[in-house]
Amino acid sequence: MEDILNIVYIFPIAITLHNIEEALWLPEWSQHAAKYHKPVKRNEFHFAVLCVTILAYLISFSYAFNSHIEIIKYAFWGFVGAMVINAIFPHLIATIVMRKYALGVLTGMFINIPCFSLMITYAIKNDLISVRELIISTVIVGGVLISILPVLFAIGRKIVKF
Repeated sequence: MEDILNIVYIFPIAITLHNIEEALWLPEWSQHAAKYHKPVKRNEFHFAVLCVTILAYLISFSYAFNSHIEIIKYAFWGFVGAMVINAIFPHLIATIVMRKYALGVLTGMFINIPCFSLMITYAIKNDLISVRELIISTVIVGGVLISILPVLFAIGRKIVKF
């Protein structure tokens, strides 16, 4: 159990670093990437990224103490998998297509992908999750995250004023 606790806590720390990178500069960057990315204002983006970060902590802590509950297991590993995909698309792909640094690619490539890939390898090797379960969980959690972002942006536009 202690091994799983040690690797689970990597996730919220790494996602926090990634989200800080995005929070600092993405709203301004998005104003110049309108062809590929709808511009977002600081308040709406900060609200959304804060909610996603809090969700990462909640799911991580839930899994750390309730790894035997299937839905929590799938939510956690799906979130980890979705963040690996997120580092590639949109961050790396946007950097290549735009020929300009896309916010989040640095932490995505040098923190998220290495850390989360090692976590996934450990989980599969130790039968915490199967490859099939990981793929299905990643698709579902990724889809949920993509679908809630516009809602979080809209809420951020309405309730956060700064």
